[in-house]
This record gives sequence, C-alpha cells and structure tokens, in this order.
Amino acid sequence: MANKITQKKTISSLLRVKRHFQLTLPAHLRKILNIEEGDFVEAEIKDNKLVLKPRKLIDADQSWFWSREWQKGEKQAEKDIQKGKISSAFKTAKDLRQALHK
Repeated sequence: MANKITQKKTISSLLRVKRHFQLTLPAHLRKILNIEEGDFVEAEIKDNKLVLKPRKLIDADQSWFWSREWQKGEKQAEKDIQKGKISSAFKTAKDLRQALHK
C-alpha cells in the first residue's frame, strides 16, 4: 500500500467546493490513501468536522480473489484458455499428476 500515514500525522489541503458541490481530492492525498477513480469515500460529520474515509467494497472473505497477485494469475489463465492451452477433465488425481509431469 502506498505511503500509509499514522493517526498522529496530520496532512491537510484546502479544497474548493465546485459546481454541483463537487470536491477534487489532490493527487498527493489520493496517493497516500491509495484512492483510485471509481473508489468509494465515506463522508461523516464528527465533532462538527467533515471526515472522509476511503472504503473498499469487497467482502473480507473475497479479498484474496481481488488481490493483484490473484488477478495476475486470472489474466494469465484467460490468455492460456484463449490460446487453447487447456486440458480435459481428469478422472483421477493420478491422471492429473501424470499430466502435470509431462
């Protein structure tokens, strides 16, 4: 994760409220918090202050699937399938092991 900050460190930026009450998060804040286009940000009022918190909408038990490493493997598997690099179903584990050692 990029430049994670601690609770003790304060980084502030002045934002302008634009047409339709939109805010633009400065690049340095997006980078620190690993916020990308399309991500969600939760807004809450706490002690009369507006607090914005990045939120990832992936269930914890599904996060492994969406990791960069797993998605890289998924992309490679898709390429292999498109190239016809697939095997038929195996009847036994022994058949599978034999195919893997070829």
